[in-house]
Amino acid sequence: MSDALAQVRSICLALPETTERLSHGAPSFFVRGKKTFVMYLDDHHSDGRLALWCPAPPDVQPALVAEEPGRFFVPPYVGGRGWLGVRLDVDVDWGEVKGIVKDAYRMVAPKRLVAVLDEGR
Repeated sequence: MSDALAQVRSICLALPETTERLSHGAPSFFVRGKKTFVMYLDDHHSDGRLALWCPAPPDVQPALVAEEPGRFFVPPYVGGRGWLGVRLDVDVDWGEVKGIVKDAYRMVAPKRLVAVLDEGR
């Protein structure tokens, strides 16, 4: 198992009622086993990237991609719905990734689980 996957797994599985399973051949993380909030992709369709994809709050994706295109990108398929690609094959700020993952979780989790997350701050 790669160190990056171990880090992503640790961040995701610490969130309330999160599960992991393969989806489209990639390790993916779900709220209550239903709603995807992170996909971990290694060289997806030979794109040469190790990355995670996740939903982002409105306007975050274009801002981050414009500000740091070497670290962030618009992923195929889901990018049009505001999902953000985060490269894990560059110098990674894991604190920042943790914040991005928590924001993604908040985008799909029910309000009750978001409240549980926020209580644990």
